[in-house]
Amino acid sequence: MTTAVNTKTLTLVQAVNDALRTMLKERDDVILLGEDIGKNGGVFRATEGLQAEFGEDRVIDTPLSEAGFTGAAIGMALSGFRPVAEIQFLGFIYPAYEQIMTHAARMRARTMGHFTVPMVIRAPYGAGVRAPEIHSDSTEALFTHMPGMKVVCPASPYDAKGLLIAAIEDPDPVLFLEPMRSYRAFREEVPEGKYTVEIGKAKKLREGDDVTVIAWGAMVPVALKAAESAAKKGIHADVIDLRTLYPLDKDMIAASVQKTGRTVIVQEAHATGGLASDIVALINDTSFLYQKAPVARVTGFDVPVPFFAYEDDYLPTPARVLHAIEKTVNF
Repeated sequence: MTTAVNTKTLTLVQAVNDALRTMLKERDDVILLGEDIGKNGGVFRATEGLQAEFGEDRVIDTPLSEAGFTGAAIGMALSGFRPVAEIQFLGFIYPAYEQIMTHAARMRARTMGHFTVPMVIRAPYGAGVRAPEIHSDSTEALFTHMPGMKVVCPASPYDAKGLLIAAIEDPDPVLFLEPMRSYRAFREEVPEGKYTVEIGKAKKLREGDDVTVIAWGAMVPVALKAAESAAKKGIHADVIDLRTLYPLDKDMIAASVQKTGRTVIVQEAHATGGLASDIVALINDTSFLYQKAPVARVTGFDVPVPFFAYEDDYLPTPARVLHAIEKTVNF
C-alpha cells in the first residue's frame, strides 16, 4: 500500500537508487555490498551517492569475487542483517551460483524453518546496450527452477522501487533482475518515501479480447508496441507484465488466456529451457480446453548473445511479436 503522497519523475535506475536509499534510512540492518558500488556508485550508478551518505560500513566495496561476497551476504542474512548484493551483470553471477542454489535457496528447508535468508541479489540483465561478451545474458530460468528463491523483474520505475522494497523486506532470498536496456529509457511518476508492490502479482497493461501477450522486463515495451500495431489492424490484446517470474501469477495468466483463447509469450532469453516453456505448460494445465490456437513464443535464439549490431537480429522486435499475434489470431 502506498503511504507517500508526493511523487517525483524518475528513470528505472533512479527508482532503484531511491528504493535503496529509502531502506538504508529506515532499517539499520540493511547493508549493500558489491563491486564498485561505493565510491564509484556502481557500473550503472545505481548506488551513486549512497556510500557518501551512509558510510563504508553500510555500503561496502567488495573484492572481485561474486562467490565470495554472495557467500558473505548469506552469512550476514543468517546473522540478522538484510544484505543487498549487486552483481554487475547477470552474466557474472555464475561463480556465485553454487552459493545461491546450494545455500541461500535451501536454508529454510534445510533447517526446517528455523533459519531464513532475507537477502536480495540485484543484477542488471539483457541485451540491447552493445555490451561485450557475458554482459548481456538473460538466463533467469536458471533461478526460477529452484524452489526457495523468488525471482523479480520490474519493467517500470514505479514497479522497480516498490518491488525492491518488498524484496528487501521479504524473509527469503530474492533475485532482483533489472533490465539495463530500460534503465534510462523513460521516466515515470514514482511516490516519494516507502511503498511496496506485492511480489508474485502480475500487472495488466492493456485490455483486449482477441489474444493474450505475456512479457517481462525489457520485452514489455516491445510487447506493448506490437499490441498497439495489432490494434490498428483490429486485433485487441491483453498485455500482461509478469513482474515476478517465480512465483508466477497463475491466476492472472489463466484468467486472461481463458478469456482470449490465444497466447503469445515474448521472451528475450534463448528459446530452449526458458520461462516461456513453463508458461506454456501452465496454460496447458489450467486452460487447455479454452485454447483456439497453439501458444506462440517469440524468443531469442539458441546461440550466445551476439556482439554489437547483431544484437538487433537476436532480440525479439515489435515486428516479430506482431507477426506472432497475427499468426495466432488467424490460426
